[in-house]
Amino acid sequence: MTTSARHDPTLSALDDATRQLVRLAAVVAAGDEGTIRLALARSDNSVPHVWVEELILQSYLFSGFPRALNAMREWRRISARPAEWASAGDAPRDAANAGLWRRLGEQTCRQVYDGMYDRLRVNIRELHPELDEWMIVEGYGKVLSRPGLDLPRRELCIVAACAASRQERQLHSHLRGALNVGIRPDVVSAAIDTLESVIDETTVAATRLLWARVRGK
Repeated sequence: MTTSARHDPTLSALDDATRQLVRLAAVVAAGDEGTIRLALARSDNSVPHVWVEELILQSYLFSGFPRALNAMREWRRISARPAEWASAGDAPRDAANAGLWRRLGEQTCRQVYDGMYDRLRVNIRELHPELDEWMIVEGYGKVLSRPGLDLPRRELCIVAACAASRQERQLHSHLRGALNVGIRPDVVSAAIDTLESVIDETTVAATRLLWARVRGK
């Protein structure tokens, strides 16, 4: 995928497994433990297990470690798959991979932000240079460039998480990012619609309003 994916959609329909994954992303971001447990149980037979693993891993970037830890604890029990299975294909975790993660992170972040990428890097460095480093190496490199889940589906999950937690600034960026990585506008709209079953009406309405602004409608 490249930044030209805006004109060459790579996710042209919201299949049932992706729909369930998007709902799960919102629940992990904002639900209580009982709701998360139920959502994970529903996902067990309807979503590829590796997608669920990757969603939970990336959730620490958008929802914090406590939610990621709690969700993964429940998922280990529900899926009955050990951590050794889940991490069998992972890259080594030593510092020698930092250069690779940085390159992958820059590439992935540029795909998401497209023409706003350079400005983003300046803005984040002005907040704190370490935040810029962590965003690229840890966030977009080490986590969001993992191979277990494609970038368009990752972006839809990020949209769901930001919507559920009312992180409107980040939601705005990732709604644009969804288009930049090749998701058709009607697929983004369908993903927002599917959140009706898991987050409150006011939040869904606010998300739709922001989406209309992003689309220029």
